[in-house]
Amino acid sequence: MEIACDESGSEGEKLVGGVTAVFAHAGVRLSHEEASSCVESLREMIKSPAVEYKANHLLRAKNRWVLLWFLGPTGPLAGRARVQLVDKRRFLASRVREEFGAVSGPLEHYNDLLRALGPRGALDPLFPAILRTVAQWGGGPVSIVHDQQLSLTDGRIRQLKKLAPRLESLTLVDSQHDARVQVADFLAGIARRVAEEELNGRGDREVIELLMPFVVGPGMWRA
Repeated sequence: MEIACDESGSEGEKLVGGVTAVFAHAGVRLSHEEASSCVESLREMIKSPAVEYKANHLLRAKNRWVLLWFLGPTGPLAGRARVQLVDKRRFLASRVREEFGAVSGPLEHYNDLLRALGPRGALDPLFPAILRTVAQWGGGPVSIVHDQQLSLTDGRIRQLKKLAPRLESLTLVDSQHDARVQVADFLAGIARRVAEEELNGRGDREVIELLMPFVVGPGMWRA
């Protein structure tokens, strides 16, 4: 089984005070042909001259009908995709409680302290997301094709394989050259933006209802 993955909102171990409040990691199980057809359909619907489409193309108000199709029950992802969502502040607070028993000061200070602990205090949500991806898809060997990430070094990939014996391979690719990863990028970017809007009191219930069937793991809408 080969799963194509991408993330949105990754800032490594910087969980507070960064650019994004939510980390999203998406995986899709599509063939090259199915993913290419999906991307081509989006191009025909949106008609943007952009070389590479991103989630923001689908999130524009004028393209809402495209977004609803993409996430809907008759769209290309139905039963073929999953996404994990992490509220970074809540994730950090849970790690602080695990390490120190309680949160008694600004989370920014704890973020720096846990980062200084090195491997013992590893905070990057990308790594547990990959482990959950392996656990969530089937019961046999899983191969992951992932968008390029500097943090996914050869050493880290070897470590992930030890922690997840079913992870047969983890290959890094450029999303521009793999439509499957590009589709995963759409889902991750959409889910992150919609989740952050809800955190800011601007929840879009129609889109959230369409996203919820894809959300797995300790997601924000399942807490």
